[in-house]
Amino acid sequence: MSYAIFGAGCFWCVEAIFSQLNGVSDVISGYTGGHTKNPTYKDICTGKTGHAEVCKIVFNSNKISFETLLQVFFENHDPTTLNRQGADIGTQYRSAIFYVNEEQKIVSEKYKKVLNESDEFQNSIVTEITKLDTFYSAENYHQDYYKNNSFQPYCRLVIKPKLDKFFTKNYNVK
Repeated sequence: MSYAIFGAGCFWCVEAIFSQLNGVSDVISGYTGGHTKNPTYKDICTGKTGHAEVCKIVFNSNKISFETLLQVFFENHDPTTLNRQGADIGTQYRSAIFYVNEEQKIVSEKYKKVLNESDEFQNSIVTEITKLDTFYSAENYHQDYYKNNSFQPYCRLVIKPKLDKFFTKNYNVK
């Protein structure tokens, strides 16, 4: 199994989307990219830890490629807004790829460059591409959040429309 680490705003949204993909066996919400050791959600929400809300996507590279994961990543959030996704504002919501090896770094940088040179987005992509240091799993109540809390207002008003849009695209879903 391989894994990728993406930050694209609220990790509940990221988890809900990536968990739908065939070839993805697990999506773990967590934190990385900052200076605070063993951060908690309360710490992250201050915006002072340097960490981003991220998801660790565990996948079978024989069933889904890292490039396909990048496509889903870039198509399902706005990579042109700095430290923001919708109403979620702060460095913890930044667009980020935390690569785990040189191949992921090279592929991510190339993918970002091609998108920036295309007409796909009106503004430049601000997604950071950074080497993964330490991934911290988020608290248990954040795991499978949408699956366990789909009736909550945030899930209905923010995540459900993103999932509806996701399902209109031609992805290989479970």
